Amino acid sequence: MIEIAIKFLTAESVCMGHPDKLCDLIADSVLDACLEKDMNSRVACEVMATKGKIIVAGEITCSGRIDIPKIVRRVLRKVGYDPKAYKVAVFIQKQSPDIATGVSYSLEARDGKKDLYDQIGAGDQGTAYGYATNETKEALPLPLVLAHQIVKRLDECRQNKIIKGILPDGKSQVTIAYDNGKPAWVESIVVSVQHEESLDYQTLVSEITAKVLWPVFADFPFNAQTKVLINPSGRFVLGGPGADTGLTGRKLMVDTYGGLASHGGGALSGKDATKVDRSAAYMARYIAKNLTNARLADRCEVGLSYAIGKAEPVAISVNSFDTSPLSDDFLRSIVLELFDLRPAAIIERLKLYKPRFKDTATYGHFSSAHFPWEELDMYEPLVEAAKAL
Repeated sequence: MIEIAIKFLTAESVCMGHPDKLCDLIADSVLDACLEKDMNSRVACEVMATKGKIIVAGEITCSGRIDIPKIVRRVLRKVGYDPKAYKVAVFIQKQSPDIATGVSYSLEARDGKKDLYDQIGAGDQGTAYGYATNETKEALPLPLVLAHQIVKRLDECRQNKIIKGILPDGKSQVTIAYDNGKPAWVESIVVSVQHEESLDYQTLVSEITAKVLWPVFADFPFNAQTKVLINPSGRFVLGGPGADTGLTGRKLMVDTYGGLASHGGGALSGKDATKVDRSAAYMARYIAKNLTNARLADRCEVGLSYAIGKAEPVAISVNSFDTSPLSDDFLRSIVLELFDLRPAAIIERLKLYKPRFKDTATYGHFSSAHFPWEELDMYEPLVEAAKAL
């Protein structure tokens, strides 16, 4: 008798008007503005949003002048909040000279190495993880893909007035039942969205079901047994920073893999690419996604660890979750052969000096095929390396 193993996996996402995501979007918009002026900018931008106030702080070294209050007001307007309702306070200083020295003159450079990619050291210590799975075309876990699609559709319905009376703040959560490792059915859907006080609850439920959920779940439908909870608290009139203080870097699972893969703990938004929290996370994802695309694993997780001021990573790991015909050590040797993991090489390969980061701040950093770290361009080299090693 074959035992059927049912497992439930859950992931969440949030709308662009969620207070934490608002802060991420402001931080990455500041980063983009710096990179537009100076591609070598060093940026570590933190944002807090609360009732009537936006606070921007951090360390920024940029050769051009950046109007941060103007950027904040532009983002508030884009998201759907009234910029006039917020006072903006800015507390910015230049990057610490000690950190700057370690980044600009790596340990390898100080030891006499002349290679161009040896000159830049990691901007901090830490481990970044990248993950990919062949269960969806996005190479992401299905619950996360669906959760992102719900909030993206909610934002579209608000901005285009497809659903009248909904406001910027909101979130989603999706639970999928897996049968022997394969998505089997939708167990539950949770949607919470801020709304005008005059909006009737039943009308809200009907509109979201028809105009958000049915389109999102067209390819993987839910049914009468699926638990669908729309605004389960009943009333969600007061939202945004007026109801819940927002901070950068507080939605790490939304940004990455929904909590369904490892996370090193470092936030991504508001940081230039010398910070390996960001650049190594993108590189690890790029490697994992290409490994699964080359069918060297059905699921794959790549870990990259760095020391501040050192160019080469101090540790590299590959975990195929027993879905590869090759050993994890074998896969690791392929990674070491084909991918240069020094920060300067990562920045060059993934074009992380370009101002594109505000596009990563909502719906996850790995949900758009337009990002260079999402490209699938290593199929042949990976297959050939697997044959040769």
